[in-house]
This record gives sequence, C-alpha cells and structure tokens, in this order.
Amino acid sequence: MKAVRFEGPDGAARIGALDGEVVHDAGPAPGVGFVPSAEGWARVATANGPALPLDTLRLLHPVNPGKIVAIGLNYRAHAEESELAVPEVPVVFAKFPSSLIGPGSAIVVPREETRPDWEGEVAVVIGRRTYRAERGNAREAIGGISALNDVSGRRAQLETPLRQFTLGKSFDTFTPMGPAIASIEDLDLDDIDVSTTVSGERMQQGNTRDLLFSILDLIVYLSAGLTLEPGDVIATGTPSGVGDSRTPPRYLRDGDTVEVSVSGVGTLHNPVAMER
Repeated sequence: MKAVRFEGPDGAARIGALDGEVVHDAGPAPGVGFVPSAEGWARVATANGPALPLDTLRLLHPVNPGKIVAIGLNYRAHAEESELAVPEVPVVFAKFPSSLIGPGSAIVVPREETRPDWEGEVAVVIGRRTYRAERGNAREAIGGISALNDVSGRRAQLETPLRQFTLGKSFDTFTPMGPAIASIEDLDLDDIDVSTTVSGERMQQGNTRDLLFSILDLIVYLSAGLTLEPGDVIATGTPSGVGDSRTPPRYLRDGDTVEVSVSGVGTLHNPVAMER
C-alpha cells in the first residue's frame, strides 16, 4: 500500500491511496501530513473519495515530521570515497524539517553555495512512539519507507570550521521527499534498492543490504535516549557516487533534474535552479 499527500483544488492538502496511476482521495490531510501509524494506514485503506489521475495532481512531501534524523557514512564505499574512516557507530546529524519539498518542486541552490551535491537515500518513517527499542521489536516502530534526497551544500558542510553539517544539509528546499510512503508489509528491510540519476546519468546505485548499520540497528541505536515519534523521518545514508567525490567533481547545475528511486516506493524527481 502507498499513501500520498497532495494539493486539492482549493489549495488545501489532502491524503490519498496511490494505486498505479490513480489516487483515491482519503480526505483532508492533518497538519502533520500522512503519519504511517495503524490508524493512518486504515484511513488510506478505506479511502472512498474520487479517483484522481496521478498526473493531474501536485504531490507534496508526504509527512511533516517533528524531526529528521540523518545518518552519515552508512555505506562503506561512500565512506571510502569521502576519504574518511569507516565509522564504528552511526554518524548522526539533523536536518531541519523546513528544508522539505515534494516531488516536482525545485531544489534552489543559495547564491553562496558553490558545491551543491546529491545524496539519494531510503527514508524510514516512524509509525509508533518508540523509546529504547530492542532488536527483536525494532521493526514495530516503522510505519513505512520513502525516497529522500539529502541535498548537501558541501561548501557550508566541509569548508567551514568544524564542518557545519546542519547548515549545509538544511538550506531551504534541500530535503526533497516522496513521492509516497510505502507500507513495509512483506518488505525485506535488508533488500531495498536505491539509485540516483542526474539529468539522465546514473550516479548512484545501492541496496540496504550494504548498510554498515541496518535499519533495525539504527532504530535501536537512536531510540536509546531519543524518543522516536510517529511521523519522524530517518534518512538511512547514501551509497557511493556523490558529485563531490568524482574526478572532476560534478555538482548540481541550473536546469538539472535529480531522480531518486527506491524499490517499492517509486521515483522522486526534482528540477534544480540557482537562486537569482
């Protein structure tokens, strides 16, 4: 099952069930968007509103999370291409939720940012309040998965003192997410494909089987002291192939289109524009 948040004819946000190229309207979206709790999925499963052609809708990022917790260097090859040691524990940083945008919305690069980069990732969306999960019950915390682009301003991230991850990762529009949240029924969390294409060129290809710290490991690690609330998002890390590590480097350019595909979810696509 897949759920989307979209703009209704009056401009207000609504939620719906995505079935192929049709969205079944499930009514007005709450302020938090679609939260993949048991109640949220039940509402989508019983959607009885109009069937709307997907290509006529403006999709929004599916959820408005209280927090976005991101994981760095969670694929060995990405740590190696970044010329950094493979971490012994998860590398955790935050992205401001104000950086979220939905499919089709433009990634706008600030004038000061000279090294804008892409990072395609599998996003995990929390479905139930979780504190101190154990390996045996960590899966119960997860309400669904989505695709996320951890757009990264490498100038702000790497050239400033102490490497300002939060600023360089949280510029306005720097967290595209969508197109949908997919349920995890019958999903092997250790076998999810993720890929990134920039203007038609495949840049990244990975699978969650190659994560240094699995999705369940991350739930256990993060919830030891940090309460994961329904709707919170965990960006699980990016595979190798980022632009900053290429020779020569390849950064996002005005007019580019970035596509992040996650198996079971679909493809998130966003154009790129430079701030005028």
